[in-house]
Amino acid sequence: MTDTSRTGSNSAQGPAGGGFAVVEMFTSQGCNSCPPAEAALSEIDRDARERGRPVYALGFHVDYWDHLGWTDPYGAAAHTLRQEDYARAFGSGGLYTPQMIVNGTTEFVGSDRRQASDAIAYALKTPAVTPLALSVEAAGGRRVTVNYQVERPPQRGVLNVAVVERGLENDVPRGENAGRRLRQDGVVRAFTSARLHTGQGHVELEVPPDLDPRHATVVGYVQNDGDKAIVGATAVEVPA
Repeated sequence: MTDTSRTGSNSAQGPAGGGFAVVEMFTSQGCNSCPPAEAALSEIDRDARERGRPVYALGFHVDYWDHLGWTDPYGAAAHTLRQEDYARAFGSGGLYTPQMIVNGTTEFVGSDRRQASDAIAYALKTPAVTPLALSVEAAGGRRVTVNYQVERPPQRGVLNVAVVERGLENDVPRGENAGRRLRQDGVVRAFTSARLHTGQGHVELEVPPDLDPRHATVVGYVQNDGDKAIVGATAVEVPA
């Protein structure tokens, strides 16, 4: 099956009736156990792109390790709040990094490649119940408009849209990873969530001025607001 989101077009539709895997990882450059998980996420992203598989890697950098001496340049309080929402849904009550979550329901330590492989394989065998189509256009300046169409949206459905960037590198002079040069893929540079009142509409995202559209992708995924299960997803390249 060919994933149309990997063709370079500015529109895409999720695999009809097929499975998909949305791989969210909560991470931080201030955490010395995160680089192996970052490498795993990069491998997942690279493998999906090379094989044309509907597997979407998103690295949410949290901000609660910034006090250790290094402020993560990609960290955001909103990412921490998203992880807290998952903790409440899972009944765990605690946060940790690196945490990987597949399709909103399966969570584990992000550096566990075997568990990641098993969770992704299972997700790809599970048919999508909510087909999603996206088209993307540059709105000028630092704004990107994403048009969406959702078939059979869940009653308490939320559309999440992220702009992710791959191939990011930077030196870390302080904190637990002091002296290391880190490379990350799938880094979430912009994110928004919108309640699905109808099956179609649009959302706008403000992207950072240093975003390189040649290495950026828009990932959209429909999620149940209650149990956090992700029921549909697709991705499309950011227009240059």
